[in-house]
Amino acid sequence: MDDETIGIVFVLISAVGFGTLGIFGVLAAEEGLSIPAVLALRFSIATVVVWTILRIRGRFRLLTGRTLAIALALGGIGYATQSGLYFFGLEFMTAGMVAIVLYTYPAFVVCIVAITNPERVTRHLLIALSLSVAGVALITGADPAGVDPRGIAIVLGAALAYSLYIVVSQQALVTVDAELLTAFVLPAAAVTFVVFGAGTDTLTMPATVTAWGVTVAIAVVATVIPVLTFFAGIAKIGASRASVISTAEPAVTVALGALLLGEPVTIVTVVGGTLVITGVILIQRESL
Repeated sequence: MDDETIGIVFVLISAVGFGTLGIFGVLAAEEGLSIPAVLALRFSIATVVVWTILRIRGRFRLLTGRTLAIALALGGIGYATQSGLYFFGLEFMTAGMVAIVLYTYPAFVVCIVAITNPERVTRHLLIALSLSVAGVALITGADPAGVDPRGIAIVLGAALAYSLYIVVSQQALVTVDAELLTAFVLPAAAVTFVVFGAGTDTLTMPATVTAWGVTVAIAVVATVIPVLTFFAGIAKIGASRASVISTAEPAVTVALGALLLGEPVTIVTVVGGTLVITGVILIQRESL
């Protein structure tokens, strides 16, 4: 296969991996695992794996100064908030619906850009933003199976947190590559959930083989593999094209939710989800 095809395959693997996160999150809850415990283990295991891989590849180095401070803040505050709200949202909505609503984050990025650099906002971006908002409004207003207004609010909060994470991380990526930045974001997020879990007495370890299997799958299948394959895909086809292809992620979650968890998929879900993803694709293509 040529580099372009390899890059597309890498990004699709990444989309499938990230698409499993909500599924494993539901399974973790069914095993009685608390959110702080799951996420503390997710980021701890992922840190060990990513650091090991980067060391083997000779790409690991310690960050210092301002870059290190940004990385730790991104993980301990930004990514931790996004992940916590994502898993909390799974308590109110299906995995598929959580994935769709979370994918409004590019629209939040547009809103942030509109505030900080209004000259960069074009008519096409505003149309794309409108489509994403309309998709969520349709899903919420029609109230299909699997939707809870509280869940919508929680996951929109996760999308906002992720958009802020993206905007801030762009500052650090000027001086450090994305893989190395991620290597320090992960342990910072782990520390946040260890502290939160210890403070709320919810930091319990998995008690069964199944629970451990789900936890390791969240760390490896839904975190490490998609993160590394996404970066590998970017190296082959560029960030903008990779971002467009990665919009397959919520569709993967919806499909897996229906197949593995029996989650309902209504016509409103499909139409609303299509509007959201169309808006995201238009936003990404505008940045090509």
